[in-house]
Amino acid sequence: MTISRRRSVTVASAAILLGSLVPSSGGAAAGSSGTPSFVRQIASGGTTSFRAGAVGTGAIQSPEFATLALDGAAASSTKKGVVNRRLSTSAGPAGAAVASANEAGSDSNLLLSFDGLNHRAQRTANGGNQFSLEPPDQGLCVGNGYVLETVNDVLRVFSTGGAPVTGVIDLNSFYGYAAQVDRTTGQQGPFVTDPSCYFDADTQRWFHVVLTLDVDASTGALLGPNHLDLAVSNGRKPTDGWRLYSVPVQDDGTQGTPNHGCSLGACIGDYPHIGADANGFYITTNEYSLFGPEFKGAQLYAFSKRALARHDRKVTVVQFDTRETLAARRAGFTVWPASSPASQYATSEGGTEYFLSSDAGSEVNPIGTSTNLVVWALTQTQSLNSGGAGLRLTNTVKTVSPYSVPATSVQKVGHIPLGECINDQSIRTPLGQGCWRYFFTKKPRNDEVESRLDSNDSRMQQVVYAGGKLYGALDTALSVDGANQAGIEWFIVSPSTSSNDLSGYLGLAGANLTYPAIGVTAGGKGVMAFTLVGANDYPSAAYAPISAASGVGDVVHVAKAGLGPDDGFTSYKAFVGNPPRTRWGDYGAAVADGPNIWMASEYIGQTCTLAEYVATTPIGICGATRTALGNWDTRISLVSP
Repeated sequence: MTISRRRSVTVASAAILLGSLVPSSGGAAAGSSGTPSFVRQIASGGTTSFRAGAVGTGAIQSPEFATLALDGAAASSTKKGVVNRRLSTSAGPAGAAVASANEAGSDSNLLLSFDGLNHRAQRTANGGNQFSLEPPDQGLCVGNGYVLETVNDVLRVFSTGGAPVTGVIDLNSFYGYAAQVDRTTGQQGPFVTDPSCYFDADTQRWFHVVLTLDVDASTGALLGPNHLDLAVSNGRKPTDGWRLYSVPVQDDGTQGTPNHGCSLGACIGDYPHIGADANGFYITTNEYSLFGPEFKGAQLYAFSKRALARHDRKVTVVQFDTRETLAARRAGFTVWPASSPASQYATSEGGTEYFLSSDAGSEVNPIGTSTNLVVWALTQTQSLNSGGAGLRLTNTVKTVSPYSVPATSVQKVGHIPLGECINDQSIRTPLGQGCWRYFFTKKPRNDEVESRLDSNDSRMQQVVYAGGKLYGALDTALSVDGANQAGIEWFIVSPSTSSNDLSGYLGLAGANLTYPAIGVTAGGKGVMAFTLVGANDYPSAAYAPISAASGVGDVVHVAKAGLGPDDGFTSYKAFVGNPPRTRWGDYGAAVADGPNIWMASEYIGQTCTLAEYVATTPIGICGATRTALGNWDTRISLVSP
């Protein structure tokens, strides 16, 4: 673990200014950088509440995967060109050399830990009218004695004691859409993905956001329109009912959107993430062409937090486009908005919301490594309460230690019954000899092996603003005690000065640390949660302490050790093509609750042999711990930092 305290160097800056409002139908107001802002109004779109449906059996049913057909060619959600986009297809340069952290033998600060939602809960929700999905995309928010967890593609409320308060609710039903797939008619509903949630202590409201892509109900083919769906609770409890809003983000000039010129038609508002300050609620996306190959640039959407909390019939949305706002006319990439502990907002310059981003990803950097940390500031946020006139977006680039795209993560050898079933040619089934027959009509190559997990690229992960400091972290390649593996670079920086900034690396010998998420209390103490996985470790939920004074500690704690290797469908060529990309994480979550931190990470909470896998009815459920096609799990933990 390496820490550096350094003076940050400003290498570029830009500004986007919104000078006046435009008609509610939408329009552009040129900023000082020449990049336009766009203002429109969205109308309330109805209400929803938690209504858990029947639970399915988890039996294999065709289709098991969302079609998302492009020009008639089937493309699973794991493949480039659809959702969860990433242009970095290989590891960047070798990482910085660091010494290993230590792994704790015990943990007196872990107050509570329990299993959250898993692949089986996702697949069996809504009577089983769901697809098999990977990865979970972890969202977590906490307040007033409730813990709300949301993943692809379900949500559930727990008490702060870990007891379920609601059943498992699928996101299609929550947002009022048709089921992912109607198992009776074969009709498909919209494709909902990338969930996040936030509890706002000021307004005592809960916020939930997803990206939704419209599809042809008969074929599942993408139609082009896609939108950020936003739900805001009626009251202090997440079980009180919610008001719905929707923001079209295809940015092709239809449905009141600006036209960003994406090839082959629509753009996509991928990878949405949320934050808030005293005045606003913010969503950012990575904008790609939906049907074409190119990345356009991060988009920022600003709303009046109180207008949403009041459930105003119409709410103004101010959109900023970050194209050509950085050096060499580069765009912002994964510009993650900050959230804060209660009353920790920046109030200068009429209210300020901060964001962090990195730029080693192939979307904006052909080299694959960088020393840039981009700090974005949206000022005059109090103007959101009167329509947003005067909002100004600027950025400053700080110099930090190098980071680069990490390689995939090896996992401990264990039972992979799905992979073994694909390979098997001897087990007798009702369909003939060979376990593979449960999934395919034509024999696959039967050469599946235990997978290496996706370690993410180098995009920014969860951001917190507390005590005048910004906290963030990202995945990076590291050389830990001479071995190349995935690790984390973290940052604690002042947005307005270059003094007393902290940054550093966290790596653990023999293990990979991926998908960090930082939670910090008002007192400047917290934890950084992540997945720990390596040759001696199954995918596990882990964390390290963090403080404003000293940064991330050099002791790694395991909140819950994994019980087996990942064994999901994205691991195997027979399902997703060669080479497979074993989907993992996409993001974790951590959030302050008074003096404590709640965190949630993906891990593997079960294991079973091939014999146990084929002996269950339906096949592959292994004592109702998984489904035939996936075994990811999530772990929710409470820590006193």
